[in-house]
Amino acid sequence: MVGSNNTAVAIAVAVAGGAMMAAAPQLGDDRKEDVAASAFAVEEPPVDEEAAAERQAEVARLLAGFRQHLHDRAAHHLGYPYNLDFDSSLLVAQQLQSFCINNLGDPFVDSNYGVHSRPLEVAVLDWFARLWDLQKDQYWGYVTTCGTEGNLHGMLLGRELFPDGVIYASTESHYSVFKAARMYRVKCVKVDALLSGEINCADFKSKLLHNPGSPAIVNVNIGTTVKGAIDDLDRVIATLENCGFRGRFYIHCDGALAGLMMPFIKQAPKVTFNRPIGSVSVSGHKFLGCPVPCGVVITRREHVNVLSTNIEYLSSRDSTIMGSRNGHAPIFLWYTLNKKGYRGIRKEVHKCLRNAHYLLHHLKEVGVGASLNPLSNTVVFERPRDDAFVHKWQLACEGNIAHVVVMPNVTIEKITGFVQDLATNRANWYQDDSVVVPCIAKDIGQENCLCGLHDKKSRTA
Repeated sequence: MVGSNNTAVAIAVAVAGGAMMAAAPQLGDDRKEDVAASAFAVEEPPVDEEAAAERQAEVARLLAGFRQHLHDRAAHHLGYPYNLDFDSSLLVAQQLQSFCINNLGDPFVDSNYGVHSRPLEVAVLDWFARLWDLQKDQYWGYVTTCGTEGNLHGMLLGRELFPDGVIYASTESHYSVFKAARMYRVKCVKVDALLSGEINCADFKSKLLHNPGSPAIVNVNIGTTVKGAIDDLDRVIATLENCGFRGRFYIHCDGALAGLMMPFIKQAPKVTFNRPIGSVSVSGHKFLGCPVPCGVVITRREHVNVLSTNIEYLSSRDSTIMGSRNGHAPIFLWYTLNKKGYRGIRKEVHKCLRNAHYLLHHLKEVGVGASLNPLSNTVVFERPRDDAFVHKWQLACEGNIAHVVVMPNVTIEKITGFVQDLATNRANWYQDDSVVVPCIAKDIGQENCLCGLHDKKSRTA
């Protein structure tokens, strides 16, 4: 048994260092995953003391190898909006990891379970409510497991307030919005998006007028998933009111990433409860960089009453999507907000915007078509031809385009290395004249596309 585990350790360490991916290109993705998983198979601890000690040593080596794997992958992470720059070693490992911290139930109502972090959670919620102009006695919210849960909660509130409502969301909305429509059995109308990724309010008006008798439950994107576009909240509200929906709509703002950036950009449109919105959600593991997936959802206090049920077993109130809730996540959020504050977050926001423009400039400089929405840190460009390159840099792709989300941990050095790597590989991909650079004009506009057709036009001009 121990001998076979030595082989498993060797495989696992190879996977952790990325060697298996290079050494076994003939394996399909599913097969690679099978080999990696078998290396970490759970085995019964040996009864013999010596064998048990050897097994524990092997487990330690497996974890050390996996830690190196995570370190290597983090060094080449660009395509997803996660801030990997978080040092929690002192905070958690030495102080809190030994506790099962569970914030079950409503964060504002104590339960009989005493090992929780509700005071810190409420402090975090107060901070976000102030950020979005909602007074302490007027809001309700909680720390969620992720941005998706925030969207599910927002859509559920809309459905409960307007049981006969119709969900409207642009085609660029996060998939969780459409998941919510399926889960709650609510009719969902997809609204066209502009080339930028922003909701097309002309099409929105047309779709609203097809359902004049049904209240509108609207998802507004504060940063779309692929292009980082910001929906025009004021125009969405005006469209609803001009179409006769005044008092018959609920707006949820999905601000997973950019919802925490916009308040720190002077020229950005303001997301505020001073406007007739119902809820806002953000992710905590994205811009803030918490090491566990989490998020925050804030709504008006009167809205949550339609969901609340007293649970005697908990000695608390059930107002959340999940029952048990990770009590470590609010501590991470509280720690980060105290460490960075408004000034620190504002500094990181502007750093990301500058670095995104740096990436855009250098991509175009090496002949790669690319675009960047105003107030965004998401750079969209032509999809690399090689899946191995996509995997190496963990790029998010859709059709002929890919994107890099320039987060606080993405340095100028990493961007420079990425562009150089892309330029070198691209020269090999397109050295044969029969292989043409894909046209992405329909995705990012002719002025940003550098395919053979549109690059020639720009040079002629």
